[in-house]
Amino acid sequence: MMTYSDVSAFAQTWGLFYFVILFAAVVAYALWPKNRKRFEDAAHIPLRED
Repeated sequence: MMTYSDVSAFAQTWGLFYFVILFAAVVAYALWPKNRKRFEDAAHIPLRED
């Protein structure tokens, strides 16, 4: 049977691993060259006068 300490240690270890992988995926998506035009267009939305 797992104790609270066991569950806590498991969650902290794998939760950190999960969030590091998620962060790396988001950074890779944001810096991917194919997405540059999309982000540049989004950055200019507040400056447009429609």
